[in-house]
Amino acid sequence: MDERGKIATLARMLGSSSSPTAGIEVGIGDDAAVLATSHAPAHLVWTIDEQVEGVHFRRTLASWHQVGWRSFMAAASDVAAMGAVPWCALSALVLSDDVDDEAFAEIVRGQGDAATAIAAPIVGGNLARGGAVSIATTLLGMCNRPVRRSGARAGNGLWLAGRLGLAAAGLKAIERSLAGTAALDTAAAAWRTPMALVREGSEMAAAASAAVDVSDGFARDAGHLAEASEVALVFDESALLADLVLIEAAEALGESALDLALYGGEDYAIVATSDVPLAGFRRIGDVCEGQGLRLRGANGVRAIEPRGFDHFAQRPARA
Repeated sequence: MDERGKIATLARMLGSSSSPTAGIEVGIGDDAAVLATSHAPAHLVWTIDEQVEGVHFRRTLASWHQVGWRSFMAAASDVAAMGAVPWCALSALVLSDDVDDEAFAEIVRGQGDAATAIAAPIVGGNLARGGAVSIATTLLGMCNRPVRRSGARAGNGLWLAGRLGLAAAGLKAIERSLAGTAALDTAAAAWRTPMALVREGSEMAAAASAAVDVSDGFARDAGHLAEASEVALVFDESALLADLVLIEAAEALGESALDLALYGGEDYAIVATSDVPLAGFRRIGDVCEGQGLRLRGANGVRAIEPRGFDHFAQRPARA
């Protein structure tokens, strides 16, 4: 099974949003779980994300501080995409024998600085020794109206907060030891120190009909939204290529800017659907009847695959 198949098995075996357990409104299958409370805010949004050495990062490409920062922001992005404000977090660290005390302290500083940046303190966790470095962050957020993947309707606009493809371009530049231009340096920073879009996510909650975090590639994650909402998404190619920094970075790398935007991962952007403009978002397409993903360009409209990073369909490290 690929990653999607494994998630479907987990949902079938461990329960779903239809669970009769009191207070559980959304279970496996969205960016985060949603728990109802008896006081305001009315919902707790709860997620967990793990960063594993050799899969999500390589220590030769990022400092330990950046590893800690990235691990926290990955979890925060899931909460932001549900329209919630981060509240507090737990962190579980697994350290290999070759991680000394200085490296350990830098990981912790990175996580702490990220937590401070979004005002969600780390209030506990766990520490263990293992064969590879792994950082698991579970984060709680709060909101009155969680935004799910399943609410998009034909006729909605498709909106984007954040940048697409720049982090993937930055990773390629770091791997090739390319730097020195403003575009490549900006791209490298996008990969090394991403920022969860907490304000944009919170502000969209009142009007967005659906939303999803973009972490495994725009096409793949937008495909999750299309599937959950049983609609088709039509992307405007010109809107996806409106980022001049991405265009310049792609040219310097000899890569396709469109492929980076569609399939590059770890953007930590938010894609949302809405009848009205969303503050901090720009329109990149439309929601239509049907299914799947389509790209609208100068030569017409064509179907595209919802592909991106999959833990179980591809074995090479993503970073």
